[in-house]
Formats: sequence, structure tokens, C-alpha cells
Amino acid sequence: MKTSIFTYTSKGLPVPAYEFHNGGPEVLILGGVHGDEVEGVIAAQELLKHFMTANPYKLNITLVPQFNLEGVIFKTRGNGNGVDLNRNLPTKDWSPEVKTPRYHPGPFAGSENENKGLIDYLEKKAPIFVLSLHSWHPILNVNGDCHKVAAILAEHTGYKIDDDIGYPTPGCLGTFSGLERHLPTLTYEIERGLSAEKIIEIHVPAILESLKALET
Repeated sequence: MKTSIFTYTSKGLPVPAYEFHNGGPEVLILGGVHGDEVEGVIAAQELLKHFMTANPYKLNITLVPQFNLEGVIFKTRGNGNGVDLNRNLPTKDWSPEVKTPRYHPGPFAGSENENKGLIDYLEKKAPIFVLSLHSWHPILNVNGDCHKVAAILAEHTGYKIDDDIGYPTPGCLGTFSGLERHLPTLTYEIERGLSAEKIIEIHVPAILESLKALET
């Protein structure tokens, strides 16, 4: 395992990444894009524990358990500037409109330090798969060709697979990486309010099993 600084927060805090190099293609796993979605952070931290003890995959995995570190600290959706990082990426559909403070897109597309680091990583590494761990209504939102992974996750969790989250998401990661850059991206919406025990029992094993599909 190699520990690195993936990016910095809006206030300059380092955001750690954990890299597991076993050969093979690059995979990115993000937790805590929204700091108040603790379910995704729990899943990411448990994945970290598994990868540290046994990483049998022929993959180069980069895991960022708390991408929006300030949001995780303050238990807010946005970062320290109050910006929703999943509405701030420079997609073709990015909009400066602030519909509500909760979905603030930032002063301009790609304005936030966290996303600058993410964009830099995506450009340099071009991962074959991006997994973004969130929480909301149970859904596996796919952008790009990641249905093989999604099918395994659906089999283990009973979650539905959909390429439409059901509402507009300008400036989101799925559009930026999955649709506009052809880097398959899956937004995994764990049931909001699910206990840590259930996340570890159901969702972490599902993710671990689904990663095997990326080796071939």
C-alpha cells in the first residue's frame, strides 16, 4: 500500500488516498463526496481495511475514503466553501444557477480544490472504472459501460440499475467522467440511514465481489 495526497480541501487540508498496486488497470473508489452521506464513508473505510489485509485483485486501486474531507468533518453536503462538489465539475451541462444552497454549483465550473485534484487524477490515470459511494434511495446509477459490475452489485443487493438518477445533475461526476470522457462511472446510492453493520454485511462484500469483473 502507498499513501498519497489525492488533493487538498478548500481550506488547504490534505485529502489522503490509499493506492494498492497489483498490476492491471486503474480503478478509482471515492467515498464522502457529500460529507453528510456517512454510509458511503463507512463502506469506503471498510474497503480500506479489506485491501490492507488482503488485496487479491489484479488491479491498481486508488481509494479515497473521504474525498470531501471538510464536509465529512462538518457533516455537510458541501465542502468548506458550501459548494456541492458533485455539481461543480466542468461538464457541458454545468450551470451557475443556485437552485438551493444545498446544491450550490460554485462560482465557476471546477472552482473547488477537491475537484481540481480529481480532474488531474482522471486526466493522468484514465481509470477503467470509477465507483462513487453515496447514500439516498437504493439505486446503482451507471454512466458508461459498467453494467457487468452493476449486475453483480444488483445480484448481491437487490438494487435496481438505472442510467438516469431521476433528476437533473449538472456538473456531476457521472457526466464528467462516465459520459463525456468514457471512463465508466457507477454512482452507488446506499440506502440512507442503513446501519454500519448492514453496510459491512451487505454492501462491502458486494463491492469486493464486483471488482473481480474488472480483471477480465
